[in-house]
Amino acid sequence: MHVRHSPDGPAVIRFRAAGVLLLLTHLLFVGWLTLRPLDVPWVMAANLQPFAGIRADLALGPAEAVRRIGEGLVLLAPLGILLPMAGGRLLVSPWASLARTVAAGSLISMAIELAQTGVPGQVVDVDSLLLNTAGVALAHLLVVPLSRSRLRRGNRAGAGDLSRIGNGTRPYRSETSQGSTPTITRVGIAP
Repeated sequence: MHVRHSPDGPAVIRFRAAGVLLLLTHLLFVGWLTLRPLDVPWVMAANLQPFAGIRADLALGPAEAVRRIGEGLVLLAPLGILLPMAGGRLLVSPWASLARTVAAGSLISMAIELAQTGVPGQVVDVDSLLLNTAGVALAHLLVVPLSRSRLRRGNRAGAGDLSRIGNGTRPYRSETSQGSTPTITRVGIAP
C-alpha cells in the first residue's frame, strides 16, 4: 500500500478537516431546519414560476420582503465558503472555483427542494432555489478570493505548495540528481 503525503503539510490537512466538519454541521442544521414536518392547517401550492414568490414578498412591504428574501439568501450562503474550504486548494482559478461552488450549492438546494415534496407542510419553491444559489455565489465572491490571496501571501513566507511555483499555475518539484539512469542490455528475441 502506497501512502501519499501532502506536500502542503499538516496545516492544510487540518484546514480541510475543519472545512469538512463545518460543512457537515451546516448541512445537518439546514436539513433539520428545512426538512422537518410542519403542523399547519393549510399548505400553499408549490411555486414553480420563477420570481413569483419574490414578487409576492415585495408586495408585503419592504421590511417583510427584506426578511423573507434575506432568509433565502442566507440559508445556504455558508456553502460558498465551506465548500472551497473543504477542498483546501489555494492555487485554483477564481472562476472555476466559483463555478464549482455555485453548481454544488444549486444541486444541494435542488436536493432539499425535492426532498421537501415528501415532508408534511413543506412545499417546493423555485424562488428558494434561486435565492439559495445566489446566496452561495455572493458569499463565495465576498470571502473566498480575498481569503485565498491572504493565505497565499502568508504561505509564501513559509513552505507549503507555494514555495515551488513556477509560472503561477502549476507546482513543480525541483529534481535532484539520483545518479545515472540504469540501462538494460539487449535481449534477443526467442525462436
